[in-house]
Amino acid sequence: MRPHSGVRATTLVLAAVAMTVLVWLVLRLMSSGGSSVPEPGWVGAVAMLFLGGGLLVAGWQVRKVRDGAPNPAITPLRAARTLVLGQAGALTGSVLVGWYLANVLVLLPDADVESQRGRIWPFLVHAAVAVLLAAAGMLVQAWCRLRPRDDEDDDLDRA
Repeated sequence: MRPHSGVRATTLVLAAVAMTVLVWLVLRLMSSGGSSVPEPGWVGAVAMLFLGGGLLVAGWQVRKVRDGAPNPAITPLRAARTLVLGQAGALTGSVLVGWYLANVLVLLPDADVESQRGRIWPFLVHAAVAVLLAAAGMLVQAWCRLRPRDDEDDDLDRA
């Protein structure tokens, strides 16, 4: 039996593209009705950085235990929760990339206007931070992955 491979990069790309298309359609509909694109708050970027940092710290602790360092605070349940949190962080980051890029796409036709260019940059910064969150989630997922035991190779050869 092959173990589950976890969240894949293609899944993250598909989630980001789907979110970009969906949000772009909604924002175009709203902007045609006279509404403007909402401004991103810097609190969002700081929160994503904080979450990514927390993910990396938790994942690093699990990685050290996986590699043989004793730490009684890291139980199998905590390691599993860290894995799921890493996967959730990766998916959240990819969806947020789609959200912020859709906002950029709506503002892009007016990028020749200085005020609109000034509105595009914060969305690009937020998208970059969301990419970092997704990358942190994927790294934590890799750190939480158990290495195959030697006797498991024999079982796979016989099957």
